[in-house]
Amino acid sequence: MITTLVGKTFLQAYNQKYNQQYSAKDFFEKQYFELFFNHPKYLMTGGNSPFENPKISWEKMYKGIIPFESKERHAERLTKFIERVENTLSDDVDGSLAIGYPASEITATTSGLVSDLKFDTSQEDIYCSWIGAGLGLGVAGGFSLLINDAQIVLETYEGWKYYRQYLNDQTLDKLRGNQINSWNGQWLTYKLGNDYKEDFDFSVLSNEGIFNVEANAVEVNTVNWSNLFFSLSRLYPSKVLNAYIYSFGQTNKTIGFIPLYLKSGTRLKNVFKQLFHTDAAFDNKDFQSLFGMHIKRACEIGNIGMKALRPENLKKYMEDSKNLSFKKEEDNLIYQSYKTWLVAMLSKNKEQITDYTAELAKLIQRYRSGAKGNDRKNLIEKDLLGAKSKKSFLDALTVMVNDIEKPDLDTLKNLRDEVHLMTNEEFGYFNILLKFDYAFVEKQS
Repeated sequence: MITTLVGKTFLQAYNQKYNQQYSAKDFFEKQYFELFFNHPKYLMTGGNSPFENPKISWEKMYKGIIPFESKERHAERLTKFIERVENTLSDDVDGSLAIGYPASEITATTSGLVSDLKFDTSQEDIYCSWIGAGLGLGVAGGFSLLINDAQIVLETYEGWKYYRQYLNDQTLDKLRGNQINSWNGQWLTYKLGNDYKEDFDFSVLSNEGIFNVEANAVEVNTVNWSNLFFSLSRLYPSKVLNAYIYSFGQTNKTIGFIPLYLKSGTRLKNVFKQLFHTDAAFDNKDFQSLFGMHIKRACEIGNIGMKALRPENLKKYMEDSKNLSFKKEEDNLIYQSYKTWLVAMLSKNKEQITDYTAELAKLIQRYRSGAKGNDRKNLIEKDLLGAKSKKSFLDALTVMVNDIEKPDLDTLKNLRDEVHLMTNEEFGYFNILLKFDYAFVEKQS
């Protein structure tokens, strides 16, 4: 199972980096258990394993209504778990013993990856499944990613101790446990991101939006997948990573293996820099969060790359005549994110990016200002920028050509020829970009 595979990758990388010779069981007992379960607050839920007791209300423990379990009770749970591992047949391992494996009853909501084939599961495999499950990267939308990459799992592991530190901090007694995957997603995004500082503390992470602090509760926010994606693209600017995307809980959900085309993140940053002559704004996490459709919709494409990074709210502007108003300060950032993505989609095979539509928008603005009344305004907004097909757009261009002056006439004729050669998809991207640029030029005039 994927949790076991990732756990093995981690253990090999860990032993090599720290010059150790841990077996999976040794690591589980000496490090994993100590960090995850040998404290009042767990780093993650123990599921149906001996580490959990469904009759105990952890909420009451958090509120101080009943006491937390003692160290002795934790040790008893560990002993019981080890005994189960040692006494379970290799072909009879289920999800209560190995994380991510099928439940003992295939009708259970926690069942997944069910097969009638018999697999021999070693004791080392079981321990590795727990290690691997602790390395999942939670993202907004209720899913997590497992990436079988040595550097990524080591970077993720480095964050475990900080989540434990904060859970044990008496001044943070309201901090919620069992959020290791959400923490991992936030930690890796921050650690690999542009704003990472080695001397960070809880207040720094709170200002980064990693924690949600309220009067009665503190918890880890889930990170936008696009923020994680852009951080990963800083680590691997042109790599393709395969991510297993899933959700383990009362109901297990599996999307499967989805390739992450990290060069798309690099491409967007390069396009932004060429358009706006800086990359400072692009490194801002709030700006990066403007990109990316819902994680489930993104996976339906079959890969997470440029198409999946389409800004979530862009679609509504492509489907109706609505345009950006630029009435709010954030509209400029939204415009920049839309423009960056659209230009990247229109210039997939071009290294040099030109701000072609911005120049066209200025031409159209000159055309409109050259006449009184609303005839040209209506032609531009309804027939040209509101065109749903290339034919309608070209018909509007034909009307404009009759009244245009040199040298703009040659530009429009070239535009006509270029639109003819566009695919319908390219035309859709081109026209919405032209519409945004026209609104921007109008606002500046």
